[in-house]
Amino acid sequence: MSTLGQLLMTGVPGLELDAATAATFRRLQPGAFILFGRNIQSPAQLRKLCDDLRDLSDTPPIITIDQEGGRVSRLKLIGNEPPNANQLRDRDDLSLITAHGRITGRLLRMFGFNLDLCPVLDISFDDEADNSLRGRCYGNNVAQVVRNAGAFNDALQAAGVLSCGKHFPGYSRCPADAHHELPTVPFTRAELDANELAVFRAFSQRVDSMMIGHAFYPALDDSGVPTSLSPRIITDLLRGEHGFRGLVMTDDLDMGAILNPYGTGDAGLAEVIHRAIAAGNDLAMICHRGEMVEKAHAALSDIARPALDRALANVAGFKAKMSPPEPWDEAEFRRRDAEVFDLRVATLGSERAAQRSPEDGNRSPVELY
Repeated sequence: MSTLGQLLMTGVPGLELDAATAATFRRLQPGAFILFGRNIQSPAQLRKLCDDLRDLSDTPPIITIDQEGGRVSRLKLIGNEPPNANQLRDRDDLSLITAHGRITGRLLRMFGFNLDLCPVLDISFDDEADNSLRGRCYGNNVAQVVRNAGAFNDALQAAGVLSCGKHFPGYSRCPADAHHELPTVPFTRAELDANELAVFRAFSQRVDSMMIGHAFYPALDDSGVPTSLSPRIITDLLRGEHGFRGLVMTDDLDMGAILNPYGTGDAGLAEVIHRAIAAGNDLAMICHRGEMVEKAHAALSDIARPALDRALANVAGFKAKMSPPEPWDEAEFRRRDAEVFDLRVATLGSERAAQRSPEDGNRSPVELY
């Protein structure tokens, strides 16, 4: 068994595990798998893929997905599309948000997912901002996000699926999309404390994990290092000042915000992996370049032992809280999926409920997360 593989979250190439991929995963033993639209064709196929990932793992793996609502809803490829966070915010009915969390958790358990990469904890200062967050934020101010995202988070956890707050310390005021480039957020520490950091501080004892975004916050770390690779931001701020004790993971290290400054080669990957774990992350996420997972695994062996031990302990602690999958029943899946449409009608009305999100609804190369 490869113990160090527990510190990697990896994407999966296709709809099923080919022999070569299965052999690689069996040898490396990744601690976590993340699935995207490219992995989803039918309900039964998705459940089998999750079962196969579990079967080749010596330690039960984290199996996760981005099931938020609206355009970031992977399961809408095989079912109904939940309303997005903005739509639920505008409806201003906490019972609908609670229902959304409960329904989401019950659906994910059926497929074998044990972690949902949400709720988004970013504040929408501008609903039309072009920074990847359009439609994905639960509020326009601190109190609104805490109230609404908190209702979703609590219901998701009650349904047996662990949660992830994202994208610490915030993407909401980024002037660019980190999927493509590293944005700079120029606000003062006082301004951040009153807004972005106030939300994450409120969730520091509520979410099971945190995802660290890729941005440059001079007021938090003026060294030029992205937030996801910064010990000042992860160890000192999130762990120290905010007191967060859950699992910490990077956002996808295959995003332009990381690839552009560090490069796509082996040396750049090794540096990023070293920096990520040393900074305080417990999981390094590589979603799309499957060929790099083995090289990332090799890079882990050069990291100082105390950082590795800390990360391994946090992964193990997180896994101790995971719930097993429910028995597969396609008829029950259809019943639960029908609840998604009922929620959509209750949120949007019957006419708008029939219209699906035009963005990111296919297996495009770049999916938001």
